[in-house]
Amino acid sequence: MKRFFLLSLLVAMTMSFVIPPNSFGDEAAVTDSEEFVPTAAEEAAMEEGGDAASEAAVGEVSSDDKMSQIEATLAENDFKIDNLWVMLSGCLVFIMHLGFASLEAGLTRQKNTINILFKNTMIISIGLLTYALIGFNVMYPGFSPDSAGILSLEAIPNFVTLEANHADLTPAYGDYTWYTDFFFQAMFAATCATIVSGSVAGRVKLSSFLIFATLLLLFCYPITGAWHWGGGWLYQLGFYDFAGSTLVHSVGGWAALVMAFLLGPRLGKYNADGSANAIPGSNMPLVAVGVFLLWFGWFGFNGGSVLSADPAATSLVLVTTSMAAAAGGLAAGLVSWTQGKPDVTMALNGILAGLVGVTASADAVTIQSAVIIGAIAGVLVYFSVIIVDKKIDDPVGAVSVHLVCGIWGTLAVAIFGSKPGVEFTLMDQLTGIVAIGAYTVIFTLIVGSILKATLGIRVSTSEEEVGLDVTEHGMKAYN
Repeated sequence: MKRFFLLSLLVAMTMSFVIPPNSFGDEAAVTDSEEFVPTAAEEAAMEEGGDAASEAAVGEVSSDDKMSQIEATLAENDFKIDNLWVMLSGCLVFIMHLGFASLEAGLTRQKNTINILFKNTMIISIGLLTYALIGFNVMYPGFSPDSAGILSLEAIPNFVTLEANHADLTPAYGDYTWYTDFFFQAMFAATCATIVSGSVAGRVKLSSFLIFATLLLLFCYPITGAWHWGGGWLYQLGFYDFAGSTLVHSVGGWAALVMAFLLGPRLGKYNADGSANAIPGSNMPLVAVGVFLLWFGWFGFNGGSVLSADPAATSLVLVTTSMAAAAGGLAAGLVSWTQGKPDVTMALNGILAGLVGVTASADAVTIQSAVIIGAIAGVLVYFSVIIVDKKIDDPVGAVSVHLVCGIWGTLAVAIFGSKPGVEFTLMDQLTGIVAIGAYTVIFTLIVGSILKATLGIRVSTSEEEVGLDVTEHGMKAYN
């Protein structure tokens, strides 16, 4: 009876958004203010005042010049506001690294906390430096005019050795400066590698992981990103991924899946008959803090991807992002309840699932569609965690949240997405998913296998039993 009630509640919640109410959810209903029409008396007064002003304006700047000055000032202010919003969004994305660190530390054993924190500290540091050295100029732009969208490395300099021209710091560059462009995109790059960190927690060699993360950020993420965001062949094909359901989250998810497979499970995870044992996390409050920090940072992740402070576009994206997250959390929480006791880790992962799911289409779906996308992602992540856990030891559910829901969110673009002048097709979306997935899997298999055969990628049994905090770092997180 309880399961029937909870499932009914979940279905009712989702269906209530299928038929949009009259007073909610139509983001297209943004109209311009009504035009001011003066009365005859007002027109006469204006003409009289205008004549008097004209007679007194000898030697002053003409009205056309004044209008030009006003327009220039307004354009400059718009540029400053757009640039400020993208900069602040980059700061919000940076906060997500604190969220990842908290989430991973809370979902893993206490004896590996220092190791988790060190890896996350190194990833953001490595991510910024590698993106400056190679990544930024591979992604934007990595193509010569005659390359047909295939990557071209013709004399691509690194960001560090370049100096901004005056035009790069003005509206001639775009709605933001060249520096702001780099700052915002660099935060995305580091996020991709952080996804892998949680899936290999508790048994990966620190040195091998950091080498892998560096190579991933140098030669995987920028190349697949260039295929779409850099104007490459996927962009030309018609593939669409607004803020990275595939380009960021699925890339990290594929890499996490392959590395977890190469590493093997933690000690005690599986029994002799193949059944899995639950290994509880060490700090559930820290997990909740991490998830809500990630949700907060996602407002910059998706909202900043508008790449301007356009009021209609940014407000829509923030609302669709919020609604998908809420629907994902509710759906995952209710589904876990129907299967037994309500599971807070499932509800929290459901929030992340909804966020990942809507990231590809946040600017192109209605509020009702965002709720449906998020709710389906919440259901998917619950069953995916259970299925993946039977074969692959993924302590934080990174594969289910970022890969499974990243794929779903990218496909959802073709199902729910709608933008003027843009056509979304399921075949284009599938092509992007397969191409980026294949490249990432092959890259990770090659790099991971080489590291496994040379340096080794897994700590010894005794080191794993004692904990990586002591064996790798010589300290404890809690004294």
